[in-house]
Amino acid sequence: MFRIRRIYDDIINRDREILVQVRQILKEQFPLISEKDVARLPSQLKNPLKHGFRSILFAAEDLQGNLKGFALLMHAPDHNFGYLDYISTAGRKTGGGVGGALYQRVRDEAISLQMEGIFFECLPDDEKLCRDKEIIAQNRARLKFYERFGARPIINTAYETPLKPGGDCPPYLVMDPLGREPGLSRDRARVIVRAILERRYRHKCPPGYIDMVVESFQDDQVRLREFRYIKKIPETRPGRTLYLDRVIALCVNDRHDIHHVHERGYVEAPVRIASILGELEKTGFFERIKVTHFSKEHILAVHDKKLADYLKKVCAGLKPGKSVYPYVFPVRNAARPPRELPVRAGYFCIDTFTPINSNAYLAARRAVDATLTAARCLLKGYRLAYALVRPPGHHAERRVFGGFCYFNSAAVAANYLSRHGKVAVIDLDYHHGNGTQDIFYDRSDVLTISLHGHPRFAYPYFSGYSEEKGSGDGLGYNVNYPLPEKLDGREYRVFLQKALNKLQKFKPGFLIIALGLDPAKGDPTGTWSLKPDDFAQNARMLSSLALPTLVVQEGGYRVRSLGINARRFFEGLASGH
Repeated sequence: MFRIRRIYDDIINRDREILVQVRQILKEQFPLISEKDVARLPSQLKNPLKHGFRSILFAAEDLQGNLKGFALLMHAPDHNFGYLDYISTAGRKTGGGVGGALYQRVRDEAISLQMEGIFFECLPDDEKLCRDKEIIAQNRARLKFYERFGARPIINTAYETPLKPGGDCPPYLVMDPLGREPGLSRDRARVIVRAILERRYRHKCPPGYIDMVVESFQDDQVRLREFRYIKKIPETRPGRTLYLDRVIALCVNDRHDIHHVHERGYVEAPVRIASILGELEKTGFFERIKVTHFSKEHILAVHDKKLADYLKKVCAGLKPGKSVYPYVFPVRNAARPPRELPVRAGYFCIDTFTPINSNAYLAARRAVDATLTAARCLLKGYRLAYALVRPPGHHAERRVFGGFCYFNSAAVAANYLSRHGKVAVIDLDYHHGNGTQDIFYDRSDVLTISLHGHPRFAYPYFSGYSEEKGSGDGLGYNVNYPLPEKLDGREYRVFLQKALNKLQKFKPGFLIIALGLDPAKGDPTGTWSLKPDDFAQNARMLSSLALPTLVVQEGGYRVRSLGINARRFFEGLASGH
């Protein structure tokens, strides 16, 4: 068993380990490769301008995380082609389907990027070009392998000319037209070949040699060698395989429904989760991940112990079905709390409509567990993860709860991921993410951005102004966009683009999206008019960041449109990853 995923950089430990293994395979399988070429792989992934190609690395791993093989595809977006630099299995092993699966993954990526074709070098299977019969046999096996996908050497050119007179085994230039009829013109072929030789082999090929090879492409349209090892042209494989880097890890709070408040006007109901799940099942994007229990220390890293202890104790003392609402607030004397725990709620809550009941603490703890499980999926190689949780969390501050929120799941996850790199949290809920702002207000390693209804008319009313920019080390790392009472999708995206500009400047290693679906038209808690296509467009903009992304569910209360808005959001988000 193995899985294939894309390695984008060396930010997380798991990917650093894979890159070490890739470099080891390069040394073992390609003995002529220089130490300099081996060492530059991380730089190739992170700095395409420097190397002339956008490097795309795919790794095949077993379930223990050991590397079974890899493929390195070099993308030239300016000329719309791909160059397969390396593809190899570990330990010189063949069979097992690793090589075929890796090459198919490369082809699927090239098709999705609408490349004109994949090009690569392959040693010849002609005894006139290669004298070693053992190498000839190996080369024939390789070329037979690629013929299964329709890839064959380009003929009638001087590409196979040795760099030095009398040189042995000069490579063919092979083209995979990606299931189409080859239709590459002479002029396009010359541009592509020059780009390959100058960008990939500029230190080996003198200018005169490059000019000679490029000018040898004389056919009006490039011709590929006739099939030599298979009897008929392979049919294009229908559809595309869903790979790990294209799957969205889905972590659902499996105990959310124990927190069910049967009271008129309480909109934070369990049906919200069912509505979203019903639509997500139609996409085929998601892999359900079992929720793992995490230590309470993760909560205490962002919340005051007094708050956590109070919630646990007061909830445990309430009878099932009974809810208590804060109604006395310590404006004058916060130092002498009353004896009765339910009355003491006002010391820890910011409003009068967030209930405490016997299961509130347990449901909130499980929401944190689900979110941390999703965050850990990013560290395992998933590019997208979704914590579908209730109760929500973004209104829970370090010392207080409110707004239906008890523990700030997104903040707990941001703190957890911050050990591995900088984190950006963008809050798309209609209401200001006051809790996340409060928790990270003096930190520079976590950027917090919130787009929300202006506090002069929208909950929580007391925070979310544009002047709130952080303090101390965190000055400049908290950004608020308080928006007008009436807003459509087009107007919203003007501010979202400003937020994206801030995110790109910050250069985070991870992105957390606090996803509120209450900006939707008709939501009972909001005043905006975003439609399903607006959520898809917003997500596509966010996907352009190409970051490991954790989505944490916050608000959204119009059940009729909740599911379709969530589905469209994730369709947009998946389109860019």
